[in-house]
Amino acid sequence: MRSLHVITGLGVGGAEQQLRLLLRHLPVDSDVVTLTNPGAVADGLTADGVRVTHLGMAGNRDLGALPRLVRLIRRGRYDLVHTHLYRACVYGRLAARLAGVRAIVATEHSLGDTQMEGRRLTAGVRALYLASERLGRSTVAVSPTVAERLRRWGVPAPRIEVVPNGIDLTRFRFDAAQRLLTRQRLGLPEDAYVVGGIGRLTGAKRFDVLIHALAHLPDSCWLLLVGGGPEEHVLRRTAHEAGVADRVLFTGERPYVADGSPGPDLPSLTFAMDLLASPSPEEAFGLAVVEALASGLPVRYASCPAIEDLPSHTAPAAHRVTGGAEAFARALAAARAEGPRPRTAPEAAHHYSITRSAARLMDVYAAAHSSPPSPHGVSSS
Repeated sequence: MRSLHVITGLGVGGAEQQLRLLLRHLPVDSDVVTLTNPGAVADGLTADGVRVTHLGMAGNRDLGALPRLVRLIRRGRYDLVHTHLYRACVYGRLAARLAGVRAIVATEHSLGDTQMEGRRLTAGVRALYLASERLGRSTVAVSPTVAERLRRWGVPAPRIEVVPNGIDLTRFRFDAAQRLLTRQRLGLPEDAYVVGGIGRLTGAKRFDVLIHALAHLPDSCWLLLVGGGPEEHVLRRTAHEAGVADRVLFTGERPYVADGSPGPDLPSLTFAMDLLASPSPEEAFGLAVVEALASGLPVRYASCPAIEDLPSHTAPAAHRVTGGAEAFARALAAARAEGPRPRTAPEAAHHYSITRSAARLMDVYAAAHSSPPSPHGVSSS
């Protein structure tokens, strides 16, 4: 089977890094097209031996990108097209049908209750999504929570498949020597209690809550923010105004897989932490939380379907926090008072093994490739 993955961009983000990880485990000959921004993940995919093409799309309304994508799909003679993220799903599904591909799968990575990939869920956004969704065989939800949101939107239940995001358990297995080395490289005091935050530095992630929480904690508590994004300057200013700038470290975007770039990779940074905090009030999955659990960290979160969809005993060190900065400060102080615990991955982390997710996705591919044409198709003539 030859497959083409179409994604909106390939900067360092959860969906983008998840795609790279999946392609390392799928027994399929795969190429990738990025509509925009061939960033660091594109470089990583290329290093892995995956052919990446940048379509050069200028914006959401660059309709000229559609015939370019149709031609590319026809030339590639792909058996299946798999789309990721909103713009790629809208353009990619239509292009695949026009190119004569009938096996079309889309993954919904980022559907929340009120937003999708940072855009407000207007009636227009929903209508365009549903119109393009009918062109595919199935839509993959990264969690049962997202599957339920899709059903409420109007996607027929039989078309929805749940394939959770996956993690490489081996890469996140705790390494005490790497922890020590990474903390030294970051310049952390030996007695520092390090609270981590991982994700895009956008307003929706609410990392400002952690900065304000830090102001209520002892000077030995530090905040390590892993990620890049448009709100970094705002968060730096917030840290200065809160009087904690000397205890907040920004690492910038860090790769999931070591790629030779300067600085530690993402797993090494989780080793350096003592707790992961996720104050984002609305998540589709909560990949950073699961990665933290895989490295044996306790977690305090505001929203995490990946954990909430499982029995509580599978992640005993993960607890939900309701409220703002003061509530998080109390939760972080209480977690610290409990003292260190063994850095072993709980059952929840094993539930989201990338090998398990890849096997489930192959089942979706097989069904899409063998199912009859949809009555709502678009002619390729």
